[in-house]
Amino acid sequence: MARQYALLDTADAQQDRRSDYDVTNTVRVSSPADVRSAVQELFETTYPRVSFDPVWLAFHDFELFYRGLHPDYHGVDTAYHDIQHTLDVTLAVARLVVGYDSSVETGDRLGPERARFTLVSALFHDFGYLRHRERDRDAANGAEFTLSHVSRGGTFLEGYLPKVGLAEFAPVVGRVVQFTGYEMSLDDIELDDPRDSTIGHLLGTADLLAQLADRCYLEKCRDRLYPEFVLGNVATISGTAANYWSGMDLLGKTLSFYQQSAQYRLEHSFNRAYRYAEAVFVHGENPYMAFIQKNLMFLKTIKEKEDWEKLRRRPPCSLADPFGEARLMALAMRKLRTISEAQREESARLRALNPAFTF
Repeated sequence: MARQYALLDTADAQQDRRSDYDVTNTVRVSSPADVRSAVQELFETTYPRVSFDPVWLAFHDFELFYRGLHPDYHGVDTAYHDIQHTLDVTLAVARLVVGYDSSVETGDRLGPERARFTLVSALFHDFGYLRHRERDRDAANGAEFTLSHVSRGGTFLEGYLPKVGLAEFAPVVGRVVQFTGYEMSLDDIELDDPRDSTIGHLLGTADLLAQLADRCYLEKCRDRLYPEFVLGNVATISGTAANYWSGMDLLGKTLSFYQQSAQYRLEHSFNRAYRYAEAVFVHGENPYMAFIQKNLMFLKTIKEKEDWEKLRRRPPCSLADPFGEARLMALAMRKLRTISEAQREESARLRALNPAFTF
């Protein structure tokens, strides 16, 4: 059985928790080395006679790719889906895998090989945001691949898994990582082995838990996810209609997103896989779900009182470029200005054709 983590026991755990630490405030999730050590301890305690080397190598390669040290790829430049986000997801999925294999019957366990496959998939599940130096020359930022990043990441993993001794999982990884995104309906993902579907559920769950339980989730939605949505054509703006008018508008719709999408996935689509984390925490508690509720209740209170100034945290940003967040915001603002100018020109054209036209 893996070690059990003690929960934060202060009166206001959310306040005392550091912005780049996990839900236990003990693992710095902006540090690949720190997360690797925590994951390795979980893995080796659960699978004591199995080599961690493939996952260790994946952590090494992850850092090369994401910090822009690999000759073929630019480093990560998406401020919301940054290094910290991926490491937070990887730590969460490690806990879920260990909790799952220590909770189910022997015949249903994933086992060490699939555990390694799950961890490597978590490390690269968002790889599709990274820009290839040759093939993606026309893209100014990885956020432009928002609507296709999961498939892009799956394609990368199909070629990468054989390099770390996990070739047997290459045929299924493209479908498994689809559980972390919205490119495919979850009902359309077909996998022959139920254990691979379980891995998909654990990955999808970890992705949601890490985001929603982040200490600065609300600020990150407003300040970092919105610019990504602008560049990725998710915050589409046309005439008098828009999915999201601004970062504040996106934040204001976050409760609805949780209630209508994220919660359904956690409770139904992923079969409440979040509960497996409870096996690695003292007293069978789940700090991920606790922090999610804290964030959502805080947002609900702020909305009711219209006290948006309470969202004043300035979380660190783990990007290859120290000015990457500012560059992302500048690109998004430039695109919004271009859209606005095009709309004004179209309005003027229509008025010229028909003076009675109003916009």
